[in-house]
Amino acid sequence: MTTTMTRRAVMGLMATSAAAMAFARPSLAQEDTKTIVQVNMWDNGADQISGFDMEHRVMLGTPDAAFKDDAPMGFTPNKYVVPHGDVTFVATNTSELQEHEMIVIPIADVTAPLPYDEDSERLDEDAAGAIGEVPETKPGETGSVTLRLSPGTYMLACNIAGHYAMGMWTLITVI
Repeated sequence: MTTTMTRRAVMGLMATSAAAMAFARPSLAQEDTKTIVQVNMWDNGADQISGFDMEHRVMLGTPDAAFKDDAPMGFTPNKYVVPHGDVTFVATNTSELQEHEMIVIPIADVTAPLPYDEDSERLDEDAAGAIGEVPETKPGETGSVTLRLSPGTYMLACNIAGHYAMGMWTLITVI
């Protein structure tokens, strides 16, 4: 084999290896990426909040959960289905008056109520299995949290007294 043929063979192998490495890189980059979910934390103002009948709490696993669309508070994420892995929730409080927060809770059974303390009007975060949160956020402010999520159903909920019961929660699916 001549020197020229050897060089061409080596160059061919190098080109093939470089192409294989370039092809493999996108899959590595995909593993390192994270999903960003924009979440609006909202309420319909003081009049609707003060007029809410706390006898008909709009909580997961309760009969009044069917009326959630009429609730005076809530979350609106830009994605309800996200891939598993690192997920960053960027939560913006769009309320004009109320502080809100966002806790993330894995949900095993969407028909089962979560542990709720009627005296404090709050979820028991430890018993519910909360895995992360965006702490109390003033009107107009934004907070974030990044969590590594496995496939399943998760709830985003505000746990400021009374807010969860007034419908300030939503479900997302991680695939």
